[in-house]
Formats: sequence, C-alpha cells, structure tokens
Amino acid sequence: MNAVVVQHPNSLAFRASPRITTEIRRLHADALWITLHKDTATGLQNFTPDLVGEFHDLVEDLQYGRSAFAGYAVVQSADSNYFSMGGDLRFFRDCIQRRDALRLRDYSMRCLDLLLSWSGKMKDTSTSIALVQGRALGGGFEMALSTDYLIAEEHSSFGFPEIMFGLFPCTGAMGLLSARIGARQAERMMTNKKIYSAIELYDMGLVDELCARGEGELAVGRFIANHASRQKARLKVQQSRYRHSSLDRAEGRRVVEDWVETAMQLSPEELRAMEMLILMQQREAAPPARRAAVA
Repeated sequence: MNAVVVQHPNSLAFRASPRITTEIRRLHADALWITLHKDTATGLQNFTPDLVGEFHDLVEDLQYGRSAFAGYAVVQSADSNYFSMGGDLRFFRDCIQRRDALRLRDYSMRCLDLLLSWSGKMKDTSTSIALVQGRALGGGFEMALSTDYLIAEEHSSFGFPEIMFGLFPCTGAMGLLSARIGARQAERMMTNKKIYSAIELYDMGLVDELCARGEGELAVGRFIANHASRQKARLKVQQSRYRHSSLDRAEGRRVVEDWVETAMQLSPEELRAMEMLILMQQREAAPPARRAAVA
C-alpha cells in the first residue's frame, strides 16, 4: 500500500504513557489511523478505564474539531495476537471484591458513551473501519462491530466469553448484532461461549471483508479507494442505515444497570472462573522466556 504518513496532533500526545497513537495516512483519501497499544503495566491488550478515557477524549476532540480529521478512521491493534481481549477483568474483580458498584457502573457508562459517540456522532462526515488481525473478544468485538466496515484477516477469531463467568457484554452487543443478524441469533452468540472464525462471521454477514494474513492494510487501502470514488452518495446511504439501526441510549443504560447488578451478585464459583481467565490472560501476555519458565 503506497501511503504518505503525516503526524496527527491530538491531546493524547500529552499523556505520560498513551495507549493510542494516531497518524494521517494519505491514501486515495486521507485516513486517520488509530492504533491501540498494550497496557505497559500488564502487557494486556484490553479496555482498561484509562484506555476507555483516552479513546473517549480522542473521539471528543474529533467531534468538536479540536483535532484534525479525515474522511476515514481506521482502528487497528499494535498487538499481533489480539485486536482486544475485551474488558479489564482485574478491574471488574477488584470492584466486585470491594463491593464498589458505583465505580463499576461509572466504567460501564463510559464504555457506553464511547460506543455511542464512536458509532454515531461522526456518521455525517466520516466512515469508520475496523482492521482485525487476531482475536477480538468481548468489548473488543463490540468495538469492531461498531464501525461502518469490518475487515478481518482470515486467521482472526471473535467471541463473547463473558458468560463463562456469569456475565454478558456490558454495552452495545445486542444492538450491534441484532441490526445485522436479528435478536435471536445475537442472543445465541452472546451466551454460547463459542469462538467464531472470521470466515464464519463473514458468512453470517458480520465481517464485511476477508483477506489473507498480512494483507489487512492493503485491503483497507482498496476499500477506501473504492469508497472515495462515490463518497458523497455512500455517506448518505451510511447515514440512512444509521437512522434505521442506531444504538438506543436508553436501552444501553438499562443494559449497564443490569450488568452491574449481575456483576455484584456473582457466585464464588463464577468469580473463580473469572480469576482463571485473568491468570490465562497474564500467562499469554508474559514474554516467551517467562512463559517457558512457568511451564
């Protein structure tokens, strides 16, 4: 992909350890390239409260013109294995153990606000693209679904593992899935513990485009070239789609309240299952030499 890359100034550059970097790539049309980085403290690619806040600030800067923007926004992970592991399980566990429902609710509402802003407030002027090159789980899967176009390399996989420890996606999964595949099938996907291949989701209509491993950025370039050739008309159709299937804030708030209530009532067995997943994530994030020593 032939692209000219220019620096993209934004408020995130002033953070001590930003987990989001941005740049403008000049393809057939300018594209804001958003790269998500792992948490330096844990090595995990997940949605910590800090990352949610950072992403929210970026979207707000773009929405209110405080940061330069292009007609396309691409979100990609710097982690070769994970687009995102989803929510911050350690944070969930700690809030539950401290009986801190208020902090858990605040996190979930910030996730909802981010999803609503990212998926809706810039539809008039821009098209968002998710490039998935690994696993997209839980909230990471929701983030990918909230974009206008989802490109996945063939080895990628997707799922909602929350039911394994007695929870469910805390923001917009039902609305995002049911807009494409109906509420019944959405419910099955959210509760069956299954990890789906990119090919399966392409056949279901949830992934818009498949490409071979390592060719994701080329696929993004081709999509933008084709889309930009009739951008005005495509944006009008995109806006119409959004008016017909936009996420409902009131329903999202109800889901958040239900999620927090359920989280605070998890059984000891369910909390042990969450702890096992936390340990598995930590093991996967560990450097290879350290994993071998533990084994």
